[in-house]
Amino acid sequence: MNVILFSRKQVNHRAEQLRTMFDAMARLGLEYTINEEFAEVVEDILGVAIDSSKRFVGQASVTGDDVLVTYGGDGTLLDGVQRLPHYSIPVVGINCGRLGYLTVDNGDGIAELFERIVQGRVIFERRSMLRVEGDFECEGGCLALNEATIHRHGATMISLYTLVNGNKVSTYHGDGLVVSTPTGSTAYSLSVGGPIVDPMCRCFILSPLAPHNLTMRPVVVPDSVAVELQLMSRGSDAFISLDNRTFRLKDGAKIKICLAEEQLILATSHNNTFYDTLRNKMMWGVDPR
Repeated sequence: MNVILFSRKQVNHRAEQLRTMFDAMARLGLEYTINEEFAEVVEDILGVAIDSSKRFVGQASVTGDDVLVTYGGDGTLLDGVQRLPHYSIPVVGINCGRLGYLTVDNGDGIAELFERIVQGRVIFERRSMLRVEGDFECEGGCLALNEATIHRHGATMISLYTLVNGNKVSTYHGDGLVVSTPTGSTAYSLSVGGPIVDPMCRCFILSPLAPHNLTMRPVVVPDSVAVELQLMSRGSDAFISLDNRTFRLKDGAKIKICLAEEQLILATSHNNTFYDTLRNKMMWGVDPR
């Protein structure tokens, strides 16, 4: 089995956790490849040399028996997914960031996690993704796991004429609009007042950004529909973000968002449900007194 390791320089790398990770892979006889940025960090912290044959820049090379292991937070996991040549490779996240809704280990059980990977005891879920098409330049697959967001650039309010399966929903006036998957309901959509949705639900969430009309509220629609948006930005530019990738939009740009055929194979915690994770991350029921 080949482990594709991915992390970013800005992550708070911890020497003890990195040492545990590499010791576990050596003990279990796992091969690995590692992105260049992460390799440099490991060499600096652990004082080891990583051969150039194990490093990759850009897209990772695969063997046919691979698993992606990311070390960081949810943003690191989303970055790592972009390095995969296809979405049939399972993804396991180790959290050393903040909330880490998409990750399965908080860094305390790394050795056991790798043992479970080898033994095939990691539980995976297939998570729906968005396919986004339209008037913008996107290299590679224009897919998003969490959300597609159209947002203003500068101080000028923008408007988004919005259709769901050809039926007009509204023209959103304000800072923009977040179109989220259930997986992304605990990300940007949540921060702008959207509902929390179980990731196994089959829906999209439309959450307006700072709407000028105060009666505008998030809308949940089935994921069998196509969401069509037309940007009206008074001649100025705006942006579309697919998870953590951002592209410029011109005034009048049209965007179509629908359910992608591809699904991400994402590891889930072996001893926590979605609701356990939600309750713990949100500290629901905690008495601060």
